[in-house]
Amino acid sequence: MAGEAYAIQTANNSSCGSKKGKENKKKKKKRGGSKKKMTVEQTLGLKSVREWVFSDQSGSFAAAASCVVDDFGVQKSLNGRRGDKLVFELHSHSKCSDGFLSPSKLVERAHGNGVKVLALTDHDTMSGVTEALDAACRFGMKIIPGVEISTIFSPRGESESEEPVHILAYYSSCGPASFDNLEKVLANIRDGRFIRAKIMVEKLHKLKLPIKWEQVCRIAGKGVAPGRLHVARAMVEAGHVENLKQAFARYLFDGGPAYSTGNEPLVEEAVKLICSTGGVAVLAHPWALKNPVAIVRRLKEAGLHGMEVYRSDGKLSVFSDLADSFGLLKIGGSDYHGRGGHGESELGSVNLPVLAQHDFLKVARPIWFGAIKNIIENFIDEPSDTNLASITRFARTPVLKGGSSLSCCKDIIDRCLSLWLTNEEIHSAEFEAIILKLSHMTFNSDDSSFL
Repeated sequence: MAGEAYAIQTANNSSCGSKKGKENKKKKKKRGGSKKKMTVEQTLGLKSVREWVFSDQSGSFAAAASCVVDDFGVQKSLNGRRGDKLVFELHSHSKCSDGFLSPSKLVERAHGNGVKVLALTDHDTMSGVTEALDAACRFGMKIIPGVEISTIFSPRGESESEEPVHILAYYSSCGPASFDNLEKVLANIRDGRFIRAKIMVEKLHKLKLPIKWEQVCRIAGKGVAPGRLHVARAMVEAGHVENLKQAFARYLFDGGPAYSTGNEPLVEEAVKLICSTGGVAVLAHPWALKNPVAIVRRLKEAGLHGMEVYRSDGKLSVFSDLADSFGLLKIGGSDYHGRGGHGESELGSVNLPVLAQHDFLKVARPIWFGAIKNIIENFIDEPSDTNLASITRFARTPVLKGGSSLSCCKDIIDRCLSLWLTNEEIHSAEFEAIILKLSHMTFNSDDSSFL
C-alpha cells in the first residue's frame, strides 16, 4: 500500500513515476493471483485425474503440459480454451427431486458450461441417473451417480440440538453395491416427504396462508416426493410471498413456523449405509448447520469421508480448517437447482483445485473398485438375471431382451468394465482373477430375458 501511495504522489515526475508505476503494476498482478507452472505434485495429480476422466477415450494427456495453476491451486489453460480445463460439478439436482431441469437437460447445460464430470445428487432418489448417463454419452462427459440423503442429527447432550443434516453419497458408474438396501431407506424417506409436505400445507392454513395439496403435487410432478421447494413455489403461485427466498426466510426455514420433519434416518446411520454400499460420504453445506463441529465429530466416527468446503464464491477457510482437523476430504459443488435469478450459483461455477479433484478420486476409486468387484463376484457366485440386472442397472450399454446366453452375459460385463474401470484397474491382479472366474462359469437363466 505504501508503494501505491508513493506512485500516486510522484505521478507528475515522468521518469520516476513511470518506473514506479510499472513496479506497482507487477505487484498488483502478483497479489491478484499470478499464473505459474504446475508443481510436480499438481502435474501428477492432473495426469491421474485425466486418466480417470478420459478412461474410455484417447489422446487426453497432451493437454496436461499446457496447463498452469493460479495462486489458489486452480488449473487454467495456457491457450485460454475452456475445454482444456477439467471442471468437476459435484452437487446438482434435477426434476427427479426439487430441480427445474430434466436430467438430460441438466447434462446439456453442464456441458455448455464446460463441465467434464457431473454428479447428479437428487434428494433421496437415484431415479434420474440412467437418463443422465444416456445424455452424457452425447457429450463425452463423465457422470457420477449420486444422491443427497435427508437425515436428522439427534443430540446426545445439552450443548447439542436436533437439526436436519444432508449427506451426499457418490457411487461408481455401476451404482451402489447393494442397491436394494439403499433404496429401502430412500423410499422410506420419500414416503416421509409426502407426510411432511402435507403437514407444512396444514401449518400454512393455520397461518392464514392457504395452498392446495393438489397444487403442490402438480408442481412436484408425477412420482416425485414433494419437498419444501415445491411448497414454496405453491406459495408464490398463491400470492402469499413474492419469491422463493421470501417463502423460506419467513416460513419454511429449519424450525420455521411452517417447517416439519419427515422420516429422516439418523445422520450417522446414513453415513454407515453409504459406506456399506460402496459410496463416498460427504457432508453437504456445513455452513448451514448450527453446530457443525459436534456433527462433524460424530460423523467422522461413523465413517464420513469429506465435507463441502468450496463454493462458487471461493473456499471457506473456517470449514477448510475444520476438514483438516478431522482429516476429511475438501470438495464442493454449486448445489444447482435451475431456479434462475441472481441468488443461484451456476453449474460448474465452483473452482475445485486439481489437487482437491485428485484427493477425491484417490479416496473414491478404491471404494468404487471394491463395489464393482463385489457386484461382479455376486454374479459369478449366483449367475442369475437378477444379479445381471444389478450390474447393468446404470449401464450405458444395450441390454438383451427375448433371449440370453452366457456369451452375451460376458459381452455385457466386458463392455461395462471397459466403461467403469481404467486399463490399470482392469489388469490388476484382483480383477484378472475375477475375469478368469468369469471365463470358467456356467449360466442357467431362470428367465428368458434380461431385466
